Amino acid sequence: MFTEQTLVPLLQRLVRYPSEQTELQEDDPRVKAFITDCVAPEIEKLGLGPVRYDAMGNLILELGPATVERSILFATYAMTHPAARMSDPFSANLIDTASGPAVRGRGVAEQKTALAAALTAVTQANRDGLAGRVIFTVLSAGETGRHTAIESVGDALEAPPDCAIICLGTDSKIGAGNKGRIDIEITVDGKAAHSSTPWNGIDAIAGAQSCLNALRALDLGVPENPIFGPATLTPTSIRSGPNATHTVQDLVQMTFDRRLLPGEDAEAAFSVVRDALPSDGPWKIECRRGPFMYPNDVGNDGPLMTTLYEAYKDAGLGKAETIACNFALDAGYFGHHGIESVMLGPGEIDQFHSEEEHVQISDLLDMARVYYALITRMFG
Repeated sequence: MFTEQTLVPLLQRLVRYPSEQTELQEDDPRVKAFITDCVAPEIEKLGLGPVRYDAMGNLILELGPATVERSILFATYAMTHPAARMSDPFSANLIDTASGPAVRGRGVAEQKTALAAALTAVTQANRDGLAGRVIFTVLSAGETGRHTAIESVGDALEAPPDCAIICLGTDSKIGAGNKGRIDIEITVDGKAAHSSTPWNGIDAIAGAQSCLNALRALDLGVPENPIFGPATLTPTSIRSGPNATHTVQDLVQMTFDRRLLPGEDAEAAFSVVRDALPSDGPWKIECRRGPFMYPNDVGNDGPLMTTLYEAYKDAGLGKAETIACNFALDAGYFGHHGIESVMLGPGEIDQFHSEEEHVQISDLLDMARVYYALITRMFG
C-alpha cells in the first residue's frame, strides 16, 4: 500500500483538481467540489465509507467499531493557496531535485500531500482491522485563518476524539506547538473632496498613517517566549477609497495580524491594539476583531507525543524531531478543548505560498507509514 506506484498517482489526481482560495472562502464551489467530486470518489474506490457531510459540506468518514471509546481524528484540508505566480501549478509533474524525485504543484507542500498520505494510512489500518475509532475528515478550509470548519465537524460528531492530527506540511517534523493568531480590522473614515481643494476633505490616508505610527511604536506588553519567540503585530493589508482620480480618500481599511503566544488571551491582545489607536484626529476610527485561531502547546511526555515517537521508530525513521510553528491551523482548537493535537505532515514549510512548490516522494511515503504506525500503536 505504501508504495510510489500507489501514492504518487493519488497525489497527482488531488493536485490536478484545483481548489484555490478565493473571496468566497469555504463556500467556493470548486473547494466544495474538490471534496465531493475528487476526494469522495477516491474514498469509494478504496472501499471505505460511507462518508457523510456536515452543515458546511466538510467530509466525515468514521471507521472502526462504534462501541470503542478510544479514537483519533485526522484533519485534512481541501483549500490551497491561489496559483498566483506559480507556473504550471496543476500538472503535478514529476521532477528531479537534489534530494531525489518529487511531485510539483500547488498545495503539495501544505495540504494535499498530507491528505494523500493520511488517506492511504487510514485505508491500510482499516484493512488490517481497527481496534479503535478513526475519524478522517476533509475540511473546506486550509487558508482561511479561522476554526469555523473544524467547529462544524465537531458539532457533527457524537463524541470528540481523544487526540487529533492536523495533516499539514511540517517538514515531516512534529508540530508540537504553534502560535495563535487574531486578525484586527481597522477602518478610518474621513471625508472625500477634490484633490485640488484638500482643505474641504478629511484625509483618511493621513488617519491611517497616524494609526500605523501608533502601532509601530506599540509595546505589546508580552514577554518573549523561550520556545516561540516574541508576540508580533504585522500589517498585512491596506485599501483606500473611493477608487477615483483626484480625490481625497474618505476610507482606509487595514488588517493587522497579531500572533498570539501560548497562554495569551485573545481579547486582551485585541484590547491593547484597540486602545493604542489615536483618538485626537478629525477621522473616525473603528477597530474590530477578525478571524481567530488558538495557540497550541502539547506536553512532550503526554500520550500523543509518546505514541508518535514510537510511531516514527516503527516506520523506520528513528528519533522524531519537533518544531514550534509560527503559523496556526486547527491544533489550537483541539488544545483549547483539552484534546491533544499536533500538526504533522510531509512538505517544506519554506515553500508555502511560494512560486515553486514540490514535495519529495520519499517524504510522502515516509509520512504515510508514520500515520499508519500511529494508528496501530494507539490501538495496539
